[in-house]
Amino acid sequence: MKLLYFSIVFFLFIGCNNSEKQPPTQDKTLTIEANTVKEDRFRESYRPQYHFTPPEKWMNDPNGLLFYNDTYHLFYQYYPDDIVWGPMHWGHATSKDLIKWKHKPIALYPDKLGYIFSGSAVMDINNTSGLGTKDNPPMIAIFTYHLMEGEKAGRKDYQTQGIAYSLDEGETWTKYEGNPVIGNETNIKDFRDPKVIWHKASNKWVMSLVAGDRAKFYSSPNLKDWTLMSEFGKDKGAHGGVWECPDLFPLAVSGSEETKWVLFISTNPGGPNGGSGTQYFVGDFDGTSFTTDQKDIKWLDYGTDNYAGVTYNGLPDSTRTFIGWMSNWNYGQQTPTEVWRSAMTLPRKLTLIKNENDYLLKSYPIETINEYSYEATTHKAIKHTMSISSKNFNEMRLDFTIPGELDDFQINFTNTKENSLKIGYKKESNTFFIDRRESGKVSFEPRFAEAIHTAPGIQTTTKDMTYSIFMDASSIEFFVNGGEVVMTEHIFPDTPYTKMTFTNNGEEAIVPLKTSKIKRIWD
Repeated sequence: MKLLYFSIVFFLFIGCNNSEKQPPTQDKTLTIEANTVKEDRFRESYRPQYHFTPPEKWMNDPNGLLFYNDTYHLFYQYYPDDIVWGPMHWGHATSKDLIKWKHKPIALYPDKLGYIFSGSAVMDINNTSGLGTKDNPPMIAIFTYHLMEGEKAGRKDYQTQGIAYSLDEGETWTKYEGNPVIGNETNIKDFRDPKVIWHKASNKWVMSLVAGDRAKFYSSPNLKDWTLMSEFGKDKGAHGGVWECPDLFPLAVSGSEETKWVLFISTNPGGPNGGSGTQYFVGDFDGTSFTTDQKDIKWLDYGTDNYAGVTYNGLPDSTRTFIGWMSNWNYGQQTPTEVWRSAMTLPRKLTLIKNENDYLLKSYPIETINEYSYEATTHKAIKHTMSISSKNFNEMRLDFTIPGELDDFQINFTNTKENSLKIGYKKESNTFFIDRRESGKVSFEPRFAEAIHTAPGIQTTTKDMTYSIFMDASSIEFFVNGGEVVMTEHIFPDTPYTKMTFTNNGEEAIVPLKTSKIKRIWD
């Protein structure tokens, strides 16, 4: 999520100025700060064509995911002056369908209390905060202040929690004059990333906040006055790095009347294939404490490039939609882009299923992506090997089923530069894999291509499994059985992949494979 330490040289380079900037005057052209973003920017090398990216400069965590008045809001960690991490702002974009986005002016700027780190947003419909009216309820952003001077001075209380409000649905913002609403009197390092929800059963706001190696849960009647209720996780889950970006929400168990609570915790480092990763817990929340009987560590995504993701507030109770930052802190600042850096994952619907006495969280792209898929081609069924050519596999999706007992299979994408990206399954180890070691540009950071990345095989079934692959200019998202296993990875081929070779060791023919193009989202 955020870098924990920064060199003095870095800060001399970027300049450390906490004075609050004023939003620039906007005209009808798309702008971020005062720089007009030209249309041709969106056809740059490696620019995703159907994933969200900032017009220019640095982006990381999704923040403030909120649906209100038929509009999806995406705020995000943003540095408008460079393509590496710097003084954090909140960028802003809106969408009507979660696929096609409209860039908006910067929402929140650093001020005397610090940089604007990650957080969440809610609609205060009943005006519990008193910052709006019943007829014009406020949109409230809840975020972490990071006071860099405090960190550089060796203090531990440099992170506090603040709020801001908007009375025009996110177009303009006012910082609350009583900030911070949660101080750091106990000197907790890494005290950040508030995610707030309305808890109907207890008629109060509930905040999930991380503090180093655990989550803390607070309550409030008005979003301004907060009381610590409980803690979770010091002796639970993966602790290979600092805990970040919590998200607590209820989710119905598919095919039943049971509802469980899910808690997301991102951790960096310590991910399943190195660097950044997001784990989840399934349990219960009584309005005060979160508890779980879960013994195993569960990962939302086994790829290396899905981190710091959270879910949307404002959707129906039965729906949870997730977006993650499609990168990894191992190499996120070195990827080979020049004008902008970083993308978001496809928005994904979350589904909770029960397997005997265990719970499994599935994630799969929202159905709207089907409306952007076109020119579908169905290729004939094959027994063992097939090759397909295309002008550009890097703006396409593939869907197929392998019937019967699963055996070794591999899909190899190649191009005229002899780049090779391999995806498949190994029966002996019961693992899926992505091998990007020869996928194109890989030498920009040693950890990017140091190993084959793997994910454990399906727990629920090994027969007639479905597969989907979504490939964009610089990413691949691999979904098994509707998202029971997911792997998300950055790729940087020297030229687009033009050939796909499929080999299968199973005894039954592969059900016809379908390839589809996906429309670009930038006008």
